[in-house]
Amino acid sequence: MPLNFPILLTWLRIVLIPLMVGVFYLPDSVMSDSTRNVSGTVVFVAAALTDWLDGWLARRWNQTSSFGAFLDPVADKLMVMAALLILMHLGRVHTLAALIIIGREITISALREWMARIGASKSVAVHSVGKIKTVAQMVAIPMLLYESDVLFLSAHKVGTVLLWVAVFLTVWSMLYYIRRAMPQIAARSGADNNQG
Repeated sequence: MPLNFPILLTWLRIVLIPLMVGVFYLPDSVMSDSTRNVSGTVVFVAAALTDWLDGWLARRWNQTSSFGAFLDPVADKLMVMAALLILMHLGRVHTLAALIIIGREITISALREWMARIGASKSVAVHSVGKIKTVAQMVAIPMLLYESDVLFLSAHKVGTVLLWVAVFLTVWSMLYYIRRAMPQIAARSGADNNQG
């Protein structure tokens, strides 16, 4: 397993997940609701920044690796799923929205793994719709964790709207990736049937 600074940042993102979760389960005698919201938001944003930084440093320092390419999206998905489960538990996110996003992440991860196994990973390479979905998600989640008003805006309302935008883009991008993969899946299934 290669170990360099960008990969350490990715591991840091994974380590920050239980810290973010733990903040919301501290008793009221230890931390008030508002302090809990701010602390959880800060941890999530710090983790999200490591996502940008580790990729940028890996490319700049020419320290990209297949292990880093594998670990980075795993860390992202774990972070997003943990945050959505917290928000669902707190009643700040509709269960359907959280389940659609989590279900999509599991489905596309499995699809990408299978496509890589048959040597067709380029068919499900990241698309601009997926990138926009990620941006909407990564802005919505900290706003929902924070929940208080920001200047004249309700963080909860803005976060909720952005999360539903992310849900729409989640479904759209999932259908896009599945449609791109179908020819390869059909060809592979045909080849398997012929061998049988």
